[in-house]
Amino acid sequence: MPDMGPKKTPAVELDPLERRKDFREVSLGYTDQEMARREAERCLNCKDQPCVSGCPVNVRIPEFIQRIKAGDLEGAYRILRSTSALPAICGRVCPQETQCESRCVRGIKAEPVGIGRLERFAADWGMAHPEALPQTGAAPANGKRVAVVGSGPAGLTCAGDLAKLGYRVTIFEALHAPGGVLVYGIPEFRLPKALVRKEIAAVEKLGVEIHTDVVVGRTISVDELLEGYDAVFVGSGAGLPNFQKIPGENLNGVYSANEFLTRINLMKAYTFPKADTPVRVGRRAAVIGGGNVAMDAARCAKRLGAEDVYIVYRRGEAEMPARAEEVQHAKEEGIVFKLLCAPVEIVGDEEGNVKQMRCVEMELGEPDASGRRRPVPKTGSESLMDVDTVVVAIGNRPDPLIKDTTPGLKTQKWGGIVADEETGRTSKEWVYAGGDAVTGAATVILAMGAGKKAAAAIHRDLQKKEQSGTR
Repeated sequence: MPDMGPKKTPAVELDPLERRKDFREVSLGYTDQEMARREAERCLNCKDQPCVSGCPVNVRIPEFIQRIKAGDLEGAYRILRSTSALPAICGRVCPQETQCESRCVRGIKAEPVGIGRLERFAADWGMAHPEALPQTGAAPANGKRVAVVGSGPAGLTCAGDLAKLGYRVTIFEALHAPGGVLVYGIPEFRLPKALVRKEIAAVEKLGVEIHTDVVVGRTISVDELLEGYDAVFVGSGAGLPNFQKIPGENLNGVYSANEFLTRINLMKAYTFPKADTPVRVGRRAAVIGGGNVAMDAARCAKRLGAEDVYIVYRRGEAEMPARAEEVQHAKEEGIVFKLLCAPVEIVGDEEGNVKQMRCVEMELGEPDASGRRRPVPKTGSESLMDVDTVVVAIGNRPDPLIKDTTPGLKTQKWGGIVADEETGRTSKEWVYAGGDAVTGAATVILAMGAGKKAAAAIHRDLQKKEQSGTR
């Protein structure tokens, strides 16, 4: 009989007291085929497939789940690969609970099917059995060239989809390693970098070339790229950190989450002195913010030896933008949540090092533009928190370099590139954009969806151009 239990088949996780000591992956997912089959049996295989409409890249969810149910893991992986360039990554970091799983019919009266866990299982099987899958090479060349700026999820997805259609695609990456936020932003314990390298290698096998250490806007401009390519897709992300603009943010021991996580993830600070990038944490660390990035920074600080790590967030837990799973993992690892609490000053010692953080208590008022209740300071509620390190994790915005060096490219006041949501077309002819460079910091899967839509639009537009006989 199929398993129609009300709850998901639990995934295997490392013990919190052990995992907080190192950077090993926390969630091990489903560790055998029987666990995955049992969860796959909970899928109703709905005729109208509402879960697919909840996925930004429209993964053929019931189809791959039915293949797992039948024991055909190779078939499940092929179905995943047909629409997703990064299935093993999505299975780990996608917010399935607000996307595909939120549409699952099983979720009406019970827990939804563990779609993310099943995606991870099938994708990991595929990576472990490359010999069972056909070698995918570049499609027959169609004579057209496309440049992609940035090798994060948006750029990799756009590049992969275009390569499958016969385009010669070159990715230009500013850093020394490809992957964008996948390698510099998400910690090893959530997303192993060896896995990211394998996913990138699968895109390269399609014929995509990746050039690192190329800063578009400085090394080469978008206009110069257009001289040698038929179209340009900008997926450069949002790597410029926001700060609160409170006194003391220039003290030693204050990091943006972007720098803190880049040092740890991309530059391997957690292996110091094996890697030559140190990162100072001290005994007490505070992370300002309530999103996934804040959870990542706090959990990294704990692993780097901080005895006390605080999440300082000006709203309550219900208003936190972080995934519930990430909040739960942080709590299990001993992170202390200081909710309805807002920093107003970072206090230093005589040598310019962080010593304390002055905070005020907050209470929630009427909803603001984000739909969340606005935090209002309580009069006379100031207090001092002893800290050695402060990490500011209140969001990022796009770097202005491409905007400032690309005439005719319209941007929002806050720096995001203005692009059509369905096609990625910008105000500049043959320049398309998507992902965090357009929306500001968002999720991996939304960036992938934007890259996929842009690839389809580039293909349509270049076909029309060829049919019309113009250059």
